Amino acid sequence: MITSLSAERADAAELLRRVRQHWEIENRLHWVRDVSCGDDASRIRRGQAPQVLAALRNTVLSLLRATGVGNIAEAFRSYAAEATRALDRIGEPLFR
Repeated sequence: MITSLSAERADAAELLRRVRQHWEIENRLHWVRDVSCGDDASRIRRGQAPQVLAALRNTVLSLLRATGVGNIAEAFRSYAAEATRALDRIGEPLFR
């Protein structure tokens, strides 16, 4: 592992902690965005739209996690037919 840590601070326990932290981010965010949100399959590539959609996807994932959802893919399937249930879950019955 390449690191800027000094030899004194780069012991095995610290390196293991950093590697696990990296993969936690990869598994909890990037993989979920790629697989559940279809991030990599998106054909939107011009202007600010890709950044806006990424921000919206991150917001949705954060809201779901903040409300206790553990399985994002299952939540997407569950809410696909009833979007108002998803809004109710976060406390915003906007379309009623």
